[in-house]
Amino acid sequence: MAEAIIELRNVSIFQGENLILQDVNFVVNKGEFVYLVGKTGTGKSSLLKTLYGELPLKEGDGTIAGYNLRELTWRKIPYLRRTLGVVFQDFQLLTDRNINENLKFVMKATGWTHAKLMDEKIIDVLDKVGLKSKGFKMPHELSGGEQQRVDIARALLNSPKLILADEPTGNLDPETSDEIMQLLFQISKEFNTAIVMATHDYMVINKFPARVVRTERGQVIDNATITML
Repeated sequence: MAEAIIELRNVSIFQGENLILQDVNFVVNKGEFVYLVGKTGTGKSSLLKTLYGELPLKEGDGTIAGYNLRELTWRKIPYLRRTLGVVFQDFQLLTDRNINENLKFVMKATGWTHAKLMDEKIIDVLDKVGLKSKGFKMPHELSGGEQQRVDIARALLNSPKLILADEPTGNLDPETSDEIMQLLFQISKEFNTAIVMATHDYMVINKFPARVVRTERGQVIDNATITML
């Protein structure tokens, strides 16, 4: 039987007092790749923020990687985030330190303490994303595609069960975008990692088909077809 990594039942999602999405029923199983699409302002970001604990879940039932979102206190959020990887559109790399130090900063923030284990893990994740020799480079010395690979390496540091990717190809040219998509699908398949990727890029979806979930008019529509977008 498939293991659910995300399970939302009868969920309503709020930004402050404003209802953004209602009656959300959404399940993602281990190793599954899911696209999250929808026009700007339809709730994609709010859904992602709920999944990684930035927005509290007030109505309905939700579990992420074994954590109950209704019982998620600020003390528990760092533990939830250690089981997740988050990939951003704008990379969010620290510009004042090299790639190794960028990754080490995140590891220390998520509870790593053993220097040798940290160094070994950094070599491992950079190797997985094809940047084994780039650890001593500064972010500005890397191309956009390489910086996005570092962002993915950062998401892999804690061997996550789930990666949430927010427009990871949004700032990349088509060729680099294809490379990043191949990498994400490879990670999903090889490590049985569930990936939920928010995107506006329907050419990517057509080229790398997977399940599509759409936000529209306060609803989450599962198995949406591209022709309806």
